[in-house]
Amino acid sequence: MVIRVAVVGASGRLGSVASRVIEQRPDLELVARLNSRSSLDDMLGADVVLDVTHPGVSPTVVDHAVRAGLDVVVGTSGWSEDRVRSLRTLLAQHEDAGVVIIPNFSIGSVLATHFATIAARFYESIEIVEAHHAAKVDSPSGTAVRTAELIGHARAELGPVVAPHVDQRARGQQVASVPIHSLRLQGVVAKQEVHFGGTGEVLTLTHETLSPAAYEQGIVLALRAAREVRGLVIGLDRLIGLGADGAASDSAPAAGAGDAPEHGGC
Repeated sequence: MVIRVAVVGASGRLGSVASRVIEQRPDLELVARLNSRSSLDDMLGADVVLDVTHPGVSPTVVDHAVRAGLDVVVGTSGWSEDRVRSLRTLLAQHEDAGVVIIPNFSIGSVLATHFATIAARFYESIEIVEAHHAAKVDSPSGTAVRTAELIGHARAELGPVVAPHVDQRARGQQVASVPIHSLRLQGVVAKQEVHFGGTGEVLTLTHETLSPAAYEQGIVLALRAAREVRGLVIGLDRLIGLGADGAASDSAPAAGAGDAPEHGGC
């Protein structure tokens, strides 16, 4: 069965990548490309809406799609815990709808975050350094936020990480007690390092995106999964069999889905 897809934010970085990938897959059909001048009703001929817009626009796009009976893949930053809560309320009123929120479409990034949750149980000193292209509008990144939230969940019985001097601005923003430091640099696509400090040793888990091509496999997986999902699923990990802790994956905020080059034309 061919899945008809409407890309909202098609003129943006990730939207351009997604549009090209969709056109190359025989089981996917690109039926609409929406930008900031488009009517949201232009998505109505689709089976799945891929939202890769802007944090200020994304909730409106998702609301419109769900109320129209369309499944949705969200690859846009800015989905805070409050927004996710509102989305759950909306989905409870539309039981046939499914929404998949993807903080990062990169398989490698998802694996790195998963490995970090394993290591989190063995180290008390943990910090995250993430770097993205200079045009990225939000910080910390959605992937860093999600990584910190899942680390916090993995350490629920152990307590918060050791993070001294957090009153100093240079110590980064704390999420689930984990300090996150954000770099916005020209020449960078995306990179995240999770540093674990222990007695006599330091463990660093690093993932770097070298090209937007890294997002292609995740985009296709998410679009295919959206046709089967009912309700809300958060995280590519749930789609590739890493959701051993399924409740954590769904409950952790998606605050910044789409760390890929996110903002589209909307």
